[in-house]
Amino acid sequence: MSASRSETTDARGPDEPEPNAGSKAAAVAGGEAERDEAGPDLLAALLDGMDAALCAFDAHGVITHWNREAERILGWSAEEAVGRRGFAGWAVRTADADDVQARLMAVMDTPGRQVDEFALLRKDGGRVLIRTQSAGMRGADGKPAGVYSAFSEVHEQIDLERSIALSEALFDDASWGVVLVDVDLRPTVVNGYAARALGSGRTAVLGRPLGELVLQGVEEMEAALHHVLAEGAPKSPAELWVTVRTPEGDRRRCWRSGFLRLASPLAEEPVPLGVGWMFQDVTESKLATQQADRLRFRSSQLHRAGRAAVECEDPMEAATVYLDFALAGFADHALIDLVAGEPWAGSFSSAPESPVRLVRAVATPSGGGSGPSTQVAAGGIPVRYAAGHPALQAMDRTGSVRASAPSGSPPSPTWATSRQWPPDSVHALCTVLRSRGRSLGVVTFLRGASRSAFERPDAVYAEDVTVRMAASLDLSRALSDRD
Repeated sequence: MSASRSETTDARGPDEPEPNAGSKAAAVAGGEAERDEAGPDLLAALLDGMDAALCAFDAHGVITHWNREAERILGWSAEEAVGRRGFAGWAVRTADADDVQARLMAVMDTPGRQVDEFALLRKDGGRVLIRTQSAGMRGADGKPAGVYSAFSEVHEQIDLERSIALSEALFDDASWGVVLVDVDLRPTVVNGYAARALGSGRTAVLGRPLGELVLQGVEEMEAALHHVLAEGAPKSPAELWVTVRTPEGDRRRCWRSGFLRLASPLAEEPVPLGVGWMFQDVTESKLATQQADRLRFRSSQLHRAGRAAVECEDPMEAATVYLDFALAGFADHALIDLVAGEPWAGSFSSAPESPVRLVRAVATPSGGGSGPSTQVAAGGIPVRYAAGHPALQAMDRTGSVRASAPSGSPPSPTWATSRQWPPDSVHALCTVLRSRGRSLGVVTFLRGASRSAFERPDAVYAEDVTVRMAASLDLSRALSDRD
């Protein structure tokens, strides 16, 4: 039995087809046919999906390919264009046909690409100036086989070149900062101005969180960027106050900022790519404006205080009027300490055997609220100021002394209470009261933790106020002595 089966197999031989071999061969042939049919379809889909117009010529100048963008620009369909020899008589004027054809076909024998500009005719008879990039094609044998040419309208190309040139100019070294941030709010492109404003190099800031670049104000900045991503660009620029670390130290800066939401032009629906952030440092002009507004307000307050003080019959009341007007927008608390006994004609450091004694005369509320200053019935008991107290230093220098509590979070009330000041005081400015060449006492202005420390312009303003107060207090003392 085994021998007969073997003979049967040998009789069939290796060259005879196996069962179903015909169907397998047909399937293979069908697959190859499908691939052959899919090839031209794929090529046509690729050509029609291009953003640029494209046409191709064989070695004899006959058009072999013409895509949808070429049809859009010139109006001629692929059925009307393919098979024509050159553009003569339909897509170009007869007078220009030979020159256009020669320039297009000349690239077939030269390496690289060639850029040309010439006018073509639309199907409706209009003319359009196009810019072409043409290159030769080689056959399997290496011989010239034709030319392909991609073209677009010149004004579209110029618009593209302008956009590219604008981008390069912005990111080269524009006179304002330009930063592109991604959807994670990390810088992806930074120009020179922005890098200097952030206190770093152009490449060093890329990909880093904004919190590493901005010490203070990063929350407001991130909120603005999130708003742009979600809602779009704001209608007007925004001013952001930030603190950045620079080679000169930490600096408080004001950046006038504009924002643009960036979306992909290739998606059917706008897909946010990030935010374009443009800003300019306006700190100096902003500070100058604030200083001018502050001076204008303080001058107005002094004028109003003078008008109100002249209506007071009691000189001490006139002094408190000056103090109340000065406090507005300037300080949280104020104290008036007057010299017990005769006013000092000079510094008291020259007479250490009889140190100066200051008696509290006027104070503002210190129980957590604000209000007008009131006279204090101290009964002539001196304030317990320790040696080196800022009020005593002001008396010694016959000028102004500024002081601030050590930095801490939150500030310790011990610093203020040990100096006989309200516990919420963090910054102090003591100014001596001078009249007729004598020191009558000291005015102390106090600020809380929510305010900045006193600066030199604040001391100048305080001295202007105390000059007027000193005249009223001197008059009050003179009237009291006469009585």
